[in-house]
Amino acid sequence: MFSWAKQEQGGRNKEGEMYQTVTEGLQTLYTKKLLPLEENYLFHDFHSPALEPADFQSKPMVLLVGQYSTGKTTFIRYLLEEDFPGMRIGPEPTTDGFIAVMYGENEGVVPGNALVVDPKKPFRKLNAFGNSFLNRFICSQMPNQVLQSISIIDTPGILSGEKQRISRGYDFAEVLRWFGERVDRIILLFDAHKLDISDEFSEAIKAFKGQDDKIRVVLNKADQVDTQQLMRVYGALMWSLGKVINTPEVVRVYLGSFWAKPLQNTENRRLFEAESQDLFRDIQSLPRNAALRKLNDLIKRARLAKTCFPSSSHHAFGPMKERRSSSSSSISIVSPLTCFCVVDHIQTSGQTFVVFSADMLQHYDFSKFPSLKMKLIESVDKMLATKIAVLMSMIREEESKAPPAMVSGGAFEGSQDGPFGQGYGEGISAGADAEDWIVSRDKHRYDEIFYTLMPVNGKITGVNAKKEMMNSRLPNTVLGKIWKLADCDRDGMLDDEEFALAQHLIKIKLEGYELPTELPDHLVPPAHRKNPTADALYNHNED
Repeated sequence: MFSWAKQEQGGRNKEGEMYQTVTEGLQTLYTKKLLPLEENYLFHDFHSPALEPADFQSKPMVLLVGQYSTGKTTFIRYLLEEDFPGMRIGPEPTTDGFIAVMYGENEGVVPGNALVVDPKKPFRKLNAFGNSFLNRFICSQMPNQVLQSISIIDTPGILSGEKQRISRGYDFAEVLRWFGERVDRIILLFDAHKLDISDEFSEAIKAFKGQDDKIRVVLNKADQVDTQQLMRVYGALMWSLGKVINTPEVVRVYLGSFWAKPLQNTENRRLFEAESQDLFRDIQSLPRNAALRKLNDLIKRARLAKTCFPSSSHHAFGPMKERRSSSSSSISIVSPLTCFCVVDHIQTSGQTFVVFSADMLQHYDFSKFPSLKMKLIESVDKMLATKIAVLMSMIREEESKAPPAMVSGGAFEGSQDGPFGQGYGEGISAGADAEDWIVSRDKHRYDEIFYTLMPVNGKITGVNAKKEMMNSRLPNTVLGKIWKLADCDRDGMLDDEEFALAQHLIKIKLEGYELPTELPDHLVPPAHRKNPTADALYNHNED
């Protein structure tokens, strides 16, 4: 049983709290410490709806966002390796609503109005977006192995040109913002032939502000252009993203063709395979980092709730000032109370302008806002200062005792092992299935170099070997590792087979592959291999 309390306290802290899991601890901290502050200062009206128990207990979720015909639904089909209920694929805008693809013993579709009243699903707060949205929101359930570890959210194809002027009937950007705060990974899909970012797409990306660590970009259908065009497409994509995602770091972009069709251009096949494996590893890590992500989101939410709230206590510090913008579309409220809270609790200087829309403020009477309650803020401060650190240690303890299972099944299976795994038959693994020693294929060339180094009794010294090996211009640290791998008998000298092995390892490194920590059996020189028959005979004679 996990607990952040010392054992001499009977498994409880001073407040009598005991948590068996990190999920239970997060849920309890939110309910007892943060939720009272949010409710008192109308945080749910001005910022984000309250969190439900299902938000803490749900599987990691992946949100797919992109313009129509960029392959979002096909991407899900590619991961699952089977069709899912409600799936429609076509070049035109086919997916006109949100589809939550989740695990279920029985295959079927749950409509949005029934979905938002299910306490076991983390979608109850979506009820606030109205029937126009709920009529375009379904949950597709199926018994797929991939969905046992993650859930996937498919979104409507983002429109461009004249089509984006058509109203969807609900606030599309706000729905994306709601999902962005709760999902573990946000994947933006682009088509190699459709790199323009429309106004609606730009608003959608801006809705993920503050969630930059969750965003990944996939340049899909990259096999439809050749290498030269792909370089230009990649540069154009990064230029377009730089205008929308205002971060100093470069967003991670994965290149590939994520569907089960033959590649149109195979010259970048190795690149696509490496990129897809990197993306798969990123998705597979989500269950392991789910608890840490929820903890991080709770901290961000607590800091936001602590600094951004309206209060009628401004009368105690002076009159509230009001400044209207030239367009009168928003009101910037400068409250001395706001400045007091920021300076006192966040230790930042300067004034803070909390901007609310005029439409939102017209429904509230400032004189009836709740007064400042320092106990609520102090309770959240205490939570951030002491209890969060203990939950961090509990996360590591849980992982060490029961590591979360990685995402498996579907496209995540089959490509890791066997002859089609990444790097199989290349680099250090080349020749693993061959009967002859792979180094012997080029040994005649290595022998010519070997005998120019003045071998003595069939071996060359380390000094002479060093001169030749340094011609590769590899760093001494790498050459030192190659020497240790090649000097099989550890006598500080190399015979012709060991020298040929060293040259083979240098060739592998120069081709861009990594070196092993131990020499694989298929690379051991024949003269240095153990003879099982001779060993058996020797042991028999000894007996």
